Amino acid sequence: MNQPSEFQKRISGEWHGYPSTFDRDGNHLGYNKVSRQSVFDPATGETTYLMHTDFHDLPSVEFHRLATPDGFCFGVRDGDRDRVYLGPDFYGSGQPYGGLVNSHYYSPFWACELNTLNWVLDDGCTQVYSSLLYEGPTLKYVFNGLYRVAHDYPANPQTKAEIDAFCEGERVNGPKPHVLPSKRRGVFAGAMHVYRADQAYLGQASVRIAYTPVSLLTAEQVVEIDAPAEVRLSGRYATNRARHVNRHTFHGPHLFGNGIAYGRALFVTQHVAGQPIVIRGREFLLDERYTLANVWMVYISNRPAYVLFGLLNWTEQ
Repeated sequence: MNQPSEFQKRISGEWHGYPSTFDRDGNHLGYNKVSRQSVFDPATGETTYLMHTDFHDLPSVEFHRLATPDGFCFGVRDGDRDRVYLGPDFYGSGQPYGGLVNSHYYSPFWACELNTLNWVLDDGCTQVYSSLLYEGPTLKYVFNGLYRVAHDYPANPQTKAEIDAFCEGERVNGPKPHVLPSKRRGVFAGAMHVYRADQAYLGQASVRIAYTPVSLLTAEQVVEIDAPAEVRLSGRYATNRARHVNRHTFHGPHLFGNGIAYGRALFVTQHVAGQPIVIRGREFLLDERYTLANVWMVYISNRPAYVLFGLLNWTEQ
């Protein structure tokens, strides 16, 4: 009998969410009520991805482009190295790193190239999701939000009530901005899973980010990373962080770069001064306790080298 990949096992069940839609400048446009599941058939070894979408509150032009009344149904060649999307709705592939998949694919219906990060947290029931939609090199839309899994949504009234309440909470939380404390100092700390670009698991990195506001819109940030021996990222990195509306900048002395936030999700690029190392990441504010769900794609000499992801918990000091 055929067996599903490890990532396919992680995403069994039906996932429900209410992701928000943003334009390329970070303005909130509306919502998309979604249920989706990836179904593996052990008899044939075939995997089918089913997704039902219902966009709300979009301006008319975007609604006409994005509305998908027939939903999506497409084949997936399932594997732990590559998940290949076989169409007709999406063509491309995703690469799993434990509970995280990084996908690049094309949607003929939306006429957009998508980069999707979908991370099943270690709790096994929550996904942190984002999609960047491009026309050529130009960013057009951003989708992001949280999903929750259900295995008996249609049949169990309690499950249905819990999922519906979760989705309503996402409707409230989706437009909330990525704004860190402006008057309180503290530390973000936790463990991040570490994978090589070839998807080999290397263990965990201990990460500590000391955060000290300097003004209402600026802060000093010191990042300390203790990673597995082969990872060229261990060390102490200080940077001056500033925010202007939803634009963020990092002005050294050790990390230089910028980012833009789409609701709770902040997409950043940071260059390590004096080294050929670049971190391209997504920092997602998970809850009102300022828990950060961080994904860092590390490039060395402009080549993919490592993927790190984990939860960093906030402690006020």
